[in-house]
Amino acid sequence: MTEQMKQAMRARHTVRKFDGTPLSDSEKSTLKSRVDELNKQLNLSIALVESEKTPVNFMGKVVLGGEGVNTYFVLAADDRDGIDEMLGYAGSDLCLFSQMNGLNTWWMAGTFNRKYVEGFVSGKKIVSIIAVGHGKTQGVPHKSKDKDQVSSYSGEAPEWFKNGVEAALLAPTALNKQAFTITGEGNKVNLTYKSGPMSGIDKGIVKHHFELGAGKENFEWA
Repeated sequence: MTEQMKQAMRARHTVRKFDGTPLSDSEKSTLKSRVDELNKQLNLSIALVESEKTPVNFMGKVVLGGEGVNTYFVLAADDRDGIDEMLGYAGSDLCLFSQMNGLNTWWMAGTFNRKYVEGFVSGKKIVSIIAVGHGKTQGVPHKSKDKDQVSSYSGEAPEWFKNGVEAALLAPTALNKQAFTITGEGNKVNLTYKSGPMSGIDKGIVKHHFELGAGKENFEWA
């Protein structure tokens, strides 16, 4: 599955316009199984929701042109240290898993009706939702920084480190800022992210991408 996830990482782009077609029972079952697996492994409360009312708020609809959103992951859990990063990591997994299964996704942080969505995961902290469904298009690649702008390695960088950085640059980040720095020495890798309202989520997404690109067996997080 790792190779399929890596392929999905390169194929996946943000899609904000969906055709509104409900997911099939098979598609919902496949996604729900992945959600259950992540919730169990990481002690999360992520929910796959299908609702009659769209969760997209005014900004998401009018400014970004979002439409046809009726199914989405609610990234939620009990509030605790590091939970934003953990939910970002899990959300990245769900985006790529959805792509593997022929579906499109849209990360939504400030563009959804939080009060409405809270009703599906009562008492939990919600950091974001991810729209999932059949896109009207496959999206387009985002603009990206150069590897040298976001990374450095002590000595000659091994291939796994280069691959990890390339994968990290494919990760979706808030406003596409890519405000991260990855440094390496030996088999130790450090990831820092510029402080901001979405930095924890973004750090989790970037970490997930780097691990896929580099191979978790090749390094340790410092």
